[in-house]
Amino acid sequence: MSATSPDLVADGAPAKRHGVTARIARRAWISTEMKVAFGFFVILIMLTIFAPLVIDASATKMNVANKFLPPVFFEGGKWPHLFGTDQLGRDLFLRSLIGLRNAFAIGVISVVGMFVLGCAIGIYAGYRGGWVDAVLMRLTDVQMSIPVIILAITILGMSRPTPFTIIAVLILASWPVYARVSRGVTLAERQKEYVRAAKILGASDFRIMLRHIAPTILPPIGFVAVLDIARMMIFEAIFGFIGIGIQPPTPTFGTIISSGTQYLLNAWWITIVPGVLLVLSLGSLNLMGGLLERARNDILQGGE
Repeated sequence: MSATSPDLVADGAPAKRHGVTARIARRAWISTEMKVAFGFFVILIMLTIFAPLVIDASATKMNVANKFLPPVFFEGGKWPHLFGTDQLGRDLFLRSLIGLRNAFAIGVISVVGMFVLGCAIGIYAGYRGGWVDAVLMRLTDVQMSIPVIILAITILGMSRPTPFTIIAVLILASWPVYARVSRGVTLAERQKEYVRAAKILGASDFRIMLRHIAPTILPPIGFVAVLDIARMMIFEAIFGFIGIGIQPPTPTFGTIISSGTQYLLNAWWITIVPGVLLVLSLGSLNLMGGLLERARNDILQGGE
């Protein structure tokens, strides 16, 4: 081992954390429920990509002659409208799939953004300590006290909602959770021998935070990120339902469900189809997140 390389001396602990992450993933993958949930969600995502290319229907083109068609397995249904049409004759299956694609894209991008922002603030606060830590944590407390819906109404209500502004609102509202967790991990890690060894050998604070402490964040927070994707998808649907989400004609879960509530008695499928698809996609994500959390707990308790 070179006496002049801080990475060679200090990489032991981060390498172990990478190993823990891989073991958690392998442990979770052993479960049949994980394989089923992951496979089902992959199928849904593939449908959102390829179904609009092969189904001879339109998610946005209006055709009032075909309005309120029921699903094909009910009397009056007509192919290719597998799950019927809405009040303007648009294909409900394609609209729901595009809604899922939009919700998932916003959820993933939002979680990546809040993960990066929150972890950067939390690691810096925990590593620096003192007044820097106090100021950043009080800022975190203030942000956590503002409900997501109130923040969204305030920001999105004053401007035309776009995917960018919705993602920005979700990141702004949710980064404190990641900051809190990453700060706690950093406070524990900065006292360990591999960090001290890196300092002695001349590693900069930035290099220590990025190269040695940051990799330790993933095991305790990875499953939270999976669950947060589902949570962000719910918020995206809520924004659309109350009229501050992505604006028509782009389909979203919230706008489809909202538009169908006045036709529940004679065209229930307008609300039920996107609602069921949303529940199934969120259920698969929550199941994967829960199984990852269970696997992490088993690993930390010494199970294999």
